[in-house]
Amino acid sequence: MTILVTGGAGYIGSHVISLLGAIYKDIIVLDNLSTGRPENVLFGKLIIGELNDQKLLDTIFCDYHIDAVFHFAGSIVVPESVTNPALYYHNNTELSLKLIKTCLKFNTKKFIFSSTAAVYGMPVGGVASEETLPMPINPYGRSKLMTEWMLEDVSSVHDFYYVALRYFNVAGASSTGKIGQSTPKATHLLKTAAEVVTGKRQGMSIFGDDYATPDGTCVRDYIHVDDLAQAHADALNYLDSNKKSQILNCGYGHGFSVKEVLNTVESITGKKLAVEMAPRREGDPDMLISKAQKIKNVLGWTPKYDNISYIVKSAINWEKKLK
Repeated sequence: MTILVTGGAGYIGSHVISLLGAIYKDIIVLDNLSTGRPENVLFGKLIIGELNDQKLLDTIFCDYHIDAVFHFAGSIVVPESVTNPALYYHNNTELSLKLIKTCLKFNTKKFIFSSTAAVYGMPVGGVASEETLPMPINPYGRSKLMTEWMLEDVSSVHDFYYVALRYFNVAGASSTGKIGQSTPKATHLLKTAAEVVTGKRQGMSIFGDDYATPDGTCVRDYIHVDDLAQAHADALNYLDSNKKSQILNCGYGHGFSVKEVLNTVESITGKKLAVEMAPRREGDPDMLISKAQKIKNVLGWTPKYDNISYIVKSAINWEKKLK
């Protein structure tokens, strides 16, 4: 099997490649390195280029006879999507359509899509299952949901099957210690906190402490990146033997508030974080937690790292190594 991974030099894509590389020899990585790093690609052939380059896509699909696609390339910063929505509809929706059409052109039948829990918006009670009606509240979530709809419609009329994985809050670094969150100017909570405790940032902000949660700060379902990578490998195994598309949540089914995560960072490191309160960011729901039984039933996914202390330690250890 030959696999194409778009955005494979980035945070999540590189962890998936690290896992797949032990199983599959033929991995092609397409990345423009706008946020990814070439040293993150531990296996496969890295092609530096743009997803918008149809000639390049045609060459890759023709020369390497792509059997399956993992699609990570896109923009992911919620506040930026609010201020620059056109960028997100281009990067996340328009370019996804170009990739899907290329799959159809070259008869590539398996597609695994990096979606997001942001498609749910503000679900009642802050908990979302796959049956929860998607109601995204920002362009980031809408751009991803539109791609899910395109996949659904295309799959209904072609010999083409997909698994869309709706990520909750991905965090931590590889258990191997070889890769982690390396994105410059990342906005992820734990990445920011790790930069503060390692002296790479002077301080950080909590964006809003007046949410309808126990301590007033946002509550999220944090999933370790290695468990998320395993979900992708399991999704490919599923598509190898099933001609039925799936949309699946990727989370642990419980959450931690911003303050709880930062308290864990301080407890583990013994360092007091320099934190200031800031206004809410537009597009942030109070609480977003998964119901994640379906992915276990359908894919046989079994998470190994459902422990907030482990997640925090892995992130900090990686940040110490990162130059």
